Amino acid sequence: MRPQLPDIEAYYNGTDFDYRAIWNRRRSEVAVHFGFYDDHARHHAAALDNMNRVLADWVGIAAGERVLDAGCGLGNACFWLARHRGAQVVGLNIVKRQIADCQKRARQQPGLGISFVQGDFCKMPFQDQSFDVVWACESVCHTAEKAQFYQEAFRVLRPGGRLVMAEYMRTTRPVSLASEQLLANWLRPWAIPDIDTMEEHRSHAASVGFREIEMVDATPNVRVSLRNLHSISKRWLPLGRLLHAVRWVSDVRLGNAQASVRQYEALLAGAWVYGLLRARKGYEKKSQGSSCLSPH
Repeated sequence: MRPQLPDIEAYYNGTDFDYRAIWNRRRSEVAVHFGFYDDHARHHAAALDNMNRVLADWVGIAAGERVLDAGCGLGNACFWLARHRGAQVVGLNIVKRQIADCQKRARQQPGLGISFVQGDFCKMPFQDQSFDVVWACESVCHTAEKAQFYQEAFRVLRPGGRLVMAEYMRTTRPVSLASEQLLANWLRPWAIPDIDTMEEHRSHAASVGFREIEMVDATPNVRVSLRNLHSISKRWLPLGRLLHAVRWVSDVRLGNAQASVRQYEALLAGAWVYGLLRARKGYEKKSQGSSCLSPH
């Protein structure tokens, strides 16, 4: 039977405890993404923040630049960029509960220059040429209209502005039947309709006018984090199934754990990679509007 696809709000509301208490244990800043392991980060908590450093360094975010975090989750990257890069950051998120949490924390730290807006990154509530950088970490996967996101990102960037992304990317379309099933069993409980290949992402970016498009397979740096989630979830599942049977654990939470096992199995099967993308908006080409270097 095909797993049901929860909506994005239901997924993140239903898994809030898992992200806060399990994935971000003993951390005040809650990261809703995987960690990047290298010489700067050798353990889980450091690797989560290190993902921010890698992406920020890759596109050279400087003090005073205006950055849009498209699909900002619980604001980890926004607060990190403001503190460590001196950026002026706007977090955009469709999940009402997460935005309310981010706004509360921003009010408690008024000097950081961060604001949060509830909205759809395929139909951004911002004027043309409003930002120097559009940042999207493991968020574009949630839309079925990925080309629309690229169009909107291009529109809101100033000439010369940069796009930086971290995303799950399928290795080909289609993969084997068994691998497609693994992908479905991972993606659908995570409220992800599908993931695109690297070349599909490149095509989306190029079609709206982005230039200097570069892509990196960062799977070797993220593999430890992916495996950690698999191990945590696999250990928890027997208890989770029991608690689900007595209705102490929701369908969404149980599905999240099951999917967290499948994501690593799909990786081992060669169905997907963890990709990074950066691109630049040229100075000559005008925005079309829309409805909607290796890391080290």
